[in-house]
Amino acid sequence: MKLTYYGQSTIEIVANGKTLLFDPFITPNELAKHIDVNSLKPDYILVSHGHGDHVADLITVQKNSGAKVICIAEIAGWLGKQGITNVHGMNIGGGFNFDFGRVKMVNAVHSGALPDGSNGGNPAGFVIYSEGKAIYFSGDTALTYDMKLLEDENLNWAILPLGDNYTMGADDAIKAAAFVNCKNVIGVHYDSFPVIKIDKEEVAGKFAKAGLNLQLPAIGDSIEL
Repeated sequence: MKLTYYGQSTIEIVANGKTLLFDPFITPNELAKHIDVNSLKPDYILVSHGHGDHVADLITVQKNSGAKVICIAEIAGWLGKQGITNVHGMNIGGGFNFDFGRVKMVNAVHSGALPDGSNGGNPAGFVIYSEGKAIYFSGDTALTYDMKLLEDENLNWAILPLGDNYTMGADDAIKAAAFVNCKNVIGVHYDSFPVIKIDKEEVAGKFAKAGLNLQLPAIGDSIEL
């Protein structure tokens, strides 16, 4: 299983021969200007919530690839109004088996209106079960005690926001890793805007002190999960 980071919260995971793209936000991100959004041809696009820094390239990538979009029901309805029908709507607490593995939609604490003001439903995270592994993509969220519900899932990796201000910061992300009982963390949602810029060395030191394996791949780089 391979993960590629495209900046902000945009990641790609290749699992069981299928490509999953999460929260596509590339063209407006100056830090990702070397990434060609038109080269991305995922089989699935997973959307955690409706904010512009998570859906900016959603329609472009979907139309280029024909990918099935996995998202909460309200975003599925919004996409349908724009002629995108290859959509699988879900809701929090529900799971579904796809050809690459199983997806469970879990709670996130955030806001979630779509860029045009439409109701984006509740923000969410995902747990992906594939190739005998379990990967938690938290989406934009505060630290929430609901994360404790995942402590028995034997998570291999937790993908958590670190930027603070709009989401939890590094200190709460360390607590989140303890709540979900996962030592391997990939940090996202940082540096794209001035208010979420982090000191990577300081953050890495905090995670190391907590006994956690923090990965901060450069934009465009890949790691094996």
